[in-house]
Amino acid sequence: MNIQQVQSLIAEAMEKHNGIVKKEELTKLGIDYRRIDALVKEGKLSRVRNGYYTDRVDGFSEVELVAALFPDAMLCMESALYAYGYLKEKPYGWTLAVDKNTSKSRFKMDYPRIIPFYTEPEALVLGASTIELQGCSFGIYDKERLICDCLKYESKMSHDDFKTAIQAYIADPDKDISVLMDYARERKVLKKVQSLIGVWL
Repeated sequence: MNIQQVQSLIAEAMEKHNGIVKKEELTKLGIDYRRIDALVKEGKLSRVRNGYYTDRVDGFSEVELVAALFPDAMLCMESALYAYGYLKEKPYGWTLAVDKNTSKSRFKMDYPRIIPFYTEPEALVLGASTIELQGCSFGIYDKERLICDCLKYESKMSHDDFKTAIQAYIADPDKDISVLMDYARERKVLKKVQSLIGVWL
């Protein structure tokens, strides 16, 4: 296979995978590790992280990187609160809900910082929605599922973020209390919803 053919195959793979391709994908196309290594040395490919490559020499924004590396994840907790405008300060890391059976090694990276919430496969799709951030599409939980998760994992949040999230939801004109109650039963936080949110309604 000549260099033009290799570059054409890589370009097609990049197009298909939002600009970041796994090493396994490249080897399936007949591009072995030595060829990949040579392309990295020549500056035609960049290693994004171990086992992931891009041909975008100009690199990615943090948002693009997360969208490309974790297309199967859902924004949850602080990242989802920030995306909805409930938190004003951008969180330090990306909180992502992922299938509990996914490989833990995927999240071992210095940048961007990923904080995974390992979730049962059936719970992963409850309240699933999508949102557009800086031109990238992300899975995200709707506001009712998000608030139930904040109640469920209150101990993992800062007290200020938790309080801000609950107050922002109560003040949100788009909230749907009947959906919130359904999710609260499913997520086993009904008593907390009734005591913390019920009093304001």
